[in-house]
Amino acid sequence: QVATMFKKFSTDEISSTSQIKNSVQRSIITQIVNQYPLLAEAIEFILPKKSMLVAKALDNVQLIIVNKEILFYNQRDGPFFPTLKLLHKYPTMMNRIQVDKGAIRFILGGANIMCPGITSKGGKIPVPLEEEQPVAIYAEGKVHAMAIGVTKMSTDMILKLNSGIAVETVHYLMDGLWQTKSI
Repeated sequence: QVATMFKKFSTDEISSTSQIKNSVQRSIITQIVNQYPLLAEAIEFILPKKSMLVAKALDNVQLIIVNKEILFYNQRDGPFFPTLKLLHKYPTMMNRIQVDKGAIRFILGGANIMCPGITSKGGKIPVPLEEEQPVAIYAEGKVHAMAIGVTKMSTDMILKLNSGIAVETVHYLMDGLWQTKSI
């Protein structure tokens, strides 16, 4: 699980870092733009062709690095997720949900987001979401995202069931990935 991977992540877990072929770079950039179409105009600035590196870490995690900073990651050819540092620079790049104030301390400890944290007063789902969709997690009354996750059920199911895990947290403020300064 990516969620447990980054809880205590450190650069010691990186087994290799390498330059990649242009064709592989294009493939990664295409995947990221397909996932985050709002980044299309800025992608050449975010991921310049000549300075992009790929690092391999434990649990089949792949890190995309530019200028010694991790910008994206994925696991086992799954979807790419931006780091929170990149999301803070491009806050409209991905769909978002908002949790109530009561959920903040749990999420900052690495907990998943439960349905009631979203459906209660203070929680919001601005656009309909499908299951298994990357999403930015914001908190009621806060400006910046505090976590990134992947939906475990659709918006309809979150509202209908109002029970169980709605979003699996994969990266959050102050986890090991957030605290990694450079590679």
